[in-house]
Amino acid sequence: MAAFRDGTALRERLSAMAARVAEALQDGRKLLVAGNGGSAADAQHIAGEFTSRLMYDRRPLAALALTTDTSGLTAIGNDYGFQEVFARQIRGLGRPGDVFLGISTSGRSPNILRALDAAREGGLVTLGFCGASAADMAGCDLLFEAPSAWTPVIQQVHITAAHILCALVERTLCPR
Repeated sequence: MAAFRDGTALRERLSAMAARVAEALQDGRKLLVAGNGGSAADAQHIAGEFTSRLMYDRRPLAALALTTDTSGLTAIGNDYGFQEVFARQIRGLGRPGDVFLGISTSGRSPNILRALDAAREGGLVTLGFCGASAADMAGCDLLFEAPSAWTPVIQQVHITAAHILCALVERTLCPR
């Protein structure tokens, strides 16, 4: 956690990510978020912070976790394979200028990598949260690499980073 706290480059990366999200939301676009397991829970948590509130009461901001529609997830998984569960949703719900945030502690989750490809093909801004040395996600417009290879630490850093991201966007778009 000290490497995260003291990492100037990581803070700058989060600021750049927040600027991209704020710009998209300001232009009437939305944030789409996805992950697996604990990262799926983080995706839902993040989307909830945007649509509800984080620091103070304000207008809702357009965010959607692609991990919550069990009928859609199971239909896509059954008909097209689990690796397509997020990519297919992005193709149906994403629009050019929207932002997709893919979360993968390993940086190698096939369904997140395919979703990032689908997002790029659809003209979405691609953001990634991963652990250290996640070269497979290097094609993101902006990539936040938690400075650890240990899943519990990566997940702690990710949710803290997500709160910072949301707070920066909140302060930009909905100042008190």
